[in-house]
Amino acid sequence: MKYMIKKITTLIITLLLVSVVTFVAFSVIPGDPALAKLGTYATPERVEALREEMGLNKSLPERYIDWLQGALRGDFGESYQYAGNAVSDLINQRLQVTALLAVMAFIIILVISIPLGIISARKEGTWIDVFINLFTQITMAIPAFFLGMILTYFFGLTLKFFQPGKFVMPQEDFGACIRYLFFPAIAIAIPKIAMVVKFLRNSVLSEVKKDYVRTAYSKGNRTKKVLYTHVFQNALIPVITFIAMVAAEILAGSIVVEQVFSVTGMGRLLVTAISNRDYPIVQAVVLYITLIVIVINFIVDILYQFVDPRVRTE
Repeated sequence: MKYMIKKITTLIITLLLVSVVTFVAFSVIPGDPALAKLGTYATPERVEALREEMGLNKSLPERYIDWLQGALRGDFGESYQYAGNAVSDLINQRLQVTALLAVMAFIIILVISIPLGIISARKEGTWIDVFINLFTQITMAIPAFFLGMILTYFFGLTLKFFQPGKFVMPQEDFGACIRYLFFPAIAIAIPKIAMVVKFLRNSVLSEVKKDYVRTAYSKGNRTKKVLYTHVFQNALIPVITFIAMVAAEILAGSIVVEQVFSVTGMGRLLVTAISNRDYPIVQAVVLYITLIVIVINFIVDILYQFVDPRVRTE
């Protein structure tokens, strides 16, 4: 119970610190959101009136407290760019797309990387292991956005498997949305697959050399039983942390990939908001991403208790 309280307290403090840093950072950088909204030809009186309307004339602490109180209620204010639209509504519309893309990429990573990592460890030194290592070295070096460009050209423009730039929201046609998101999910997943394969392979090989494995073999156990009953469970412990980091990186990687594939998700919303100085959206998106990353790490800490009985917390 103390462990849970400690973790939840850490989560709250982290979110609070991130909210302060984000709010202050986007409040002190050069540029006037009111002027950006009205244009350079706006009169000083009109700019001043809009600043008053947007609450920009208040002191920084006052603006932060007002924003924080609203954020705790799920109200991040109104967008500067999309007049009359609540920030929370804009985020919710795009969050489902980014979440769907992230889940698809994560499933692809797990389905491919775990079997490849185990096979590579079992076939250490063989041509299969060499081929898998070569594959991981090459794909790990390819940025997700560049891979996205290649997939767009080959599968979109050449083979016509999808029409670049014609993304369909899931509420309009869920099947078409899934088919379109499959390719950006592949672009995000492939470099991460290489990372997980190498990490899992090294972890398995490290466990194989330990005394308990030799003891298991001395008792007459077969290789598969030793591998899957003993080695894999212990090798998976450090891999879980790494996979959690990968899951968090998927969110960051999807921002660029969404731009490449013209996917209407959180990434495009964030990039557009930054270019238009739409700070309420930027602050809310950063806070959402932070929350997701922290929750993922929190879940991993809980999973440790089930995967490794030796792990004990006070």
